[in-house]
Amino acid sequence: MSLFASMRAPRTIVFGSGQRNAVPGYARPLGQKALIVTDARMGASADLAAMVDGLKAAGLTVAVFDQTLPEVPLECIAQCVAFGRAFGPDLLIGLGGGSCLDMAKVAAVLLRHGGSPRDYFGEFKVPGPVLPLIAVPTTAGTGSEATPVAVVADSERLLKVGIASPHIIPLVAICDPELTLSAPSGLTAIAGADALTHAIEALTAGPRVVDAGSSLDHVFLGKNALSDGHAREAIGHLARGLRRSVDNGQDLAARESVMYGALLAGLAFGTAGTAAAHAIQYPVGALTKTAHGAGVACLMPYAMSFNLSHATQSMAEVAVAMGVAEAGDDARGNGERAIVAVETLFAGIGIPADLKALGLREDQLDWTAEQSLGAARLVKNNPRPLDLSAMQAIVRAAFAGDRTRLAH
Repeated sequence: MSLFASMRAPRTIVFGSGQRNAVPGYARPLGQKALIVTDARMGASADLAAMVDGLKAAGLTVAVFDQTLPEVPLECIAQCVAFGRAFGPDLLIGLGGGSCLDMAKVAAVLLRHGGSPRDYFGEFKVPGPVLPLIAVPTTAGTGSEATPVAVVADSERLLKVGIASPHIIPLVAICDPELTLSAPSGLTAIAGADALTHAIEALTAGPRVVDAGSSLDHVFLGKNALSDGHAREAIGHLARGLRRSVDNGQDLAARESVMYGALLAGLAFGTAGTAAAHAIQYPVGALTKTAHGAGVACLMPYAMSFNLSHATQSMAEVAVAMGVAEAGDDARGNGERAIVAVETLFAGIGIPADLKALGLREDQLDWTAEQSLGAARLVKNNPRPLDLSAMQAIVRAAFAGDRTRLAH
C-alpha cells in the first residue's frame, strides 16, 4: 500500500507537571462564562477550588456541575444540560476521568445544538462545531482528551453507545500528571491497561483501502503512518511506567510515563480506531457490570493471539516497543513475545486472566459473541476478518483462559 497518514487532534495539547495552572490562560480567549463538568470526588478537591479561583481571577464567571456518574447515564446528562442551560456557558471545561470528559463533550453538543443524546448516536451526526471545550484529565486511561468519541449509557439499551464526531474533540487538552497522584492503585491499573489496549489495537488495526473520501466518511480510518507513530511511543511509555505507578502511586516519573502514554494512545486510536477486544467488552461489561478497562485488558491477549497471523509485523513492533523483542528471531516469534509480555504485565497489576473471573457465565458466551458483531466500526478495524464463528472462538478461549486454542 502507498503511504497514508491522518490525524485528528486537539488544537492545543499541553503536557507536564503543574500545567493545570495554565487552564485560565487558555480559557480567557475562549469564553466569559465557564461551566466546569466534574464528579463529586473532584468537586470537593483543592485542585478544583484552585482552578475556579484562577478562572475568576482571569475575569471569567464560573459554575461547577459535580454530579457526573460513571458510564455517563442519559439521566445524568439531562441534569448537567439543565444546569448548563440555567447558567448559560460559552465554554465548557471537563475535569476528571473519562466519564467526566465524555459528559463535557456531550453537554457541549447539546448546549449548542439542542435535542437528545440519542440524536447524535453513531458517526458524523453532530452537525457542526460545539461549545468550546477544554479537557483536563485526572486519570490516565481513556485518552478522551484527544479523541472524537464520547461513550454513554442509554437505559433503553443494554450496551453502551457512542457519539463519534471530529466536532467533539476538545480544543485544548491540558494533561498534568500531578492530578493522577491521588488515583488509587486499582483505578490506575484498569485505566492504564485500557490505554495500552488502545495503543496495541491502533497499531495492529487492519489497513484500509483509502481514497479522497475516506477521512470524510469514516471517523476511524484504520492503521496509518501517524497513528502508528503515536501508538508505538504510547506502548513504550505504558510498558515502562504502568507497573511502577500501580506499585507506588507517588512515583511521579511513572505517573508521567503512564499519562503521556494514555494521551498518545488516545491520539492513535482516535484516528485509527480499536478492534476486537473493545467490541467484545461492550456485551461483557453489560452482563458483568465490570469496568471497561478491566474487560478490554482481560480480552487483549486472546485478541492478539487470534490476530497474530494477520498482523505479524505489527505484533513484532509491539514487542520492540515493550522492550521484549529478540533481534535474531523472526516477526512471529517476537509477536508471541509481545502477547506474553502483555499477559505478564496485566497479571502483575491485577487484571483478571479470563472472562470467568470477570463474572461471565458459560451460558452467556454465544450471546456475547453475537452482540460483539454489532460494533461495526470496531469489527471492520480488526486485522483478521471477524464473523460469528471467529467471535465465538475468541470468547470461548477467553472464558476458558486458554489462548492456545486461537494459535495458527
